[in-house]
Amino acid sequence: MKITNKIVIDTAHESGFSLVGFCKAEELSEESTRFEKWLKRGYQAGMAYMEKNTDRRRNIDLILPGAKSVISLGMNYYTNNYHENKDGYGKISRYAWGKDYHYIIWDALDEMITKFRSIDNSFEGKSYVDTGPVMDKAWAVRAGLGWLGKHTNVISTQIGSWFFIANIITNYNFKYDKQKIDHCGTCRACIDACPTNAIADEYLVDANKCISYLTIENKGAIPAEFEGKFDRWVFGCDICQEVCPWNIKFAVESKVEEYNPVEGTEINLDEIESMTQNTFKQKFGTTPITRARLKGIKRNANFLRGRGY
Repeated sequence: MKITNKIVIDTAHESGFSLVGFCKAEELSEESTRFEKWLKRGYQAGMAYMEKNTDRRRNIDLILPGAKSVISLGMNYYTNNYHENKDGYGKISRYAWGKDYHYIIWDALDEMITKFRSIDNSFEGKSYVDTGPVMDKAWAVRAGLGWLGKHTNVISTQIGSWFFIANIITNYNFKYDKQKIDHCGTCRACIDACPTNAIADEYLVDANKCISYLTIENKGAIPAEFEGKFDRWVFGCDICQEVCPWNIKFAVESKVEEYNPVEGTEINLDEIESMTQNTFKQKFGTTPITRARLKGIKRNANFLRGRGY
């Protein structure tokens, strides 16, 4: 039995994905060239791992020899919860409120690939959720999930940009989707709203100035020049997505219950200051917040208080 587009779409929806698209597996020449220019500018900041495996990012045939298609998937994580903006609390990025998306999506992808192999044992597939040398946004755009917004997040006309991207590289042929038109137009909402001017230009983000990078991936001190510009963000930042008209108008609640807040949408800064490693794991061990580690969260909390930088 042949695996059709409909089978993939139905299976993806059953597995919790809201968006599904298909594109030909071919060299990402233009996208890779832009990425390499971004690296030369030093906009990756301290994320040295992004400088590795550029050949695989460009040519996924080096990941799966004989690759013919990429199945791109989007899983909505938007929930009807909001920051309370309480004094003495730091805001958590929406994507980190619930269970770590990697575990949710890895399980879903494994189930999908297992099903496809049961239908046709000639099916080969390798899946990724932002943990390998795969240009996930580029494939999402090519597969028609949405267009790349000026804040460099992929925007869908159906659900906005509050979604995680996953990709399955496969040896299978499918009918391919058309790319979506860029609907950003003259809008500059995301660029103008960024308090640290991290969006250096349209479709160009400088991680050195990005609050998400500075509070999560950054292993050093937060530069003093950003004092008073963090808008109480203690882990990540959603400003550029919060002001996007497509999210304001079209965000819909996720059907994946695990994305609901585990410990609320904000962190008590006083509690963080005295928190032990064991307590940190108990409260946030199932969430992406552990990526910054307790040391990093304490650094961020101290920075918000105006000290420790």
